[in-house]
Amino acid sequence: MSDTVTRDDADGVATLTLQRPGLSSALRRDLLDAVRSVAADESVRAVLLTGSGRAFCVGQDLAEHVESLRGNAATSLSVVEEEYNPLILALAALRVPVVVGINGACAGAGLGIALAGDLRVAAAGAKFTTAFTAIGLSSDSAEAQISDAGLVPAVQEQESEQPEGEVIAQDPAAGSELRRGSTVTITVSTGIEQIVVPDVVGIGAGDAERQLRAEGLVPVRRESEVSEPSEDGQVIDQRPGAGVEVERGREVVIIVGALVEEEQLAPVEPDPAPVP
Repeated sequence: MSDTVTRDDADGVATLTLQRPGLSSALRRDLLDAVRSVAADESVRAVLLTGSGRAFCVGQDLAEHVESLRGNAATSLSVVEEEYNPLILALAALRVPVVVGINGACAGAGLGIALAGDLRVAAAGAKFTTAFTAIGLSSDSAEAQISDAGLVPAVQEQESEQPEGEVIAQDPAAGSELRRGSTVTITVSTGIEQIVVPDVVGIGAGDAERQLRAEGLVPVRRESEVSEPSEDGQVIDQRPGAGVEVERGREVVIIVGALVEEEQLAPVEPDPAPVP
């Protein structure tokens, strides 16, 4: 079927096995396809859903999620509505009993999938958690929670659209089995750096562009005709104005004067007076 979800049929029982602990986008799609395939198969009389290795499912694939946030945060946050909800609804709507064999760690969205079944059978070493340990917490709260669990927090920072100081990723993921004293690395958002736009009106265009670039901004030059020689080549306006806070890399338009010389008209000689 796929390298993320396999299906085996025997005596009317369809066994769906998750081949990876993290719910990547590919795994979510493949599992939904498998559930829909089972729903359309009249020969199936029961479904067994289980995992492989030491974990059943530890929830969202966090590495993939962080990359998605970097690319398009708005799209990445719609994954619940577009992918998780159809999957859970399809599982719950199956006409046959669904038994979930929880062979290990069951966390976050993985627990949601387990709860969509009719019966859950857990191995002796299975562990359950409803949410990620640290993601969404402030850095201080996450560190305290990790320490309380007998683990050692390590913090790294990353620029992100998420609020400054909020945890946006952790490694290992929640539900992982660790020895006491192991290190859990949390990634903390620094937010998007804000730059105060400098005042470049009244200086030469070249100096203005250099000053804006030094501040991490992108100058965009526009020309406007002027009649005063002192304004030629000088910045006469800027957008946004001085003192405004903008994100690093923002464009700043500078309006540069371009002198228009007035045409000098030759004097008109009067017609000679007619001779009587």
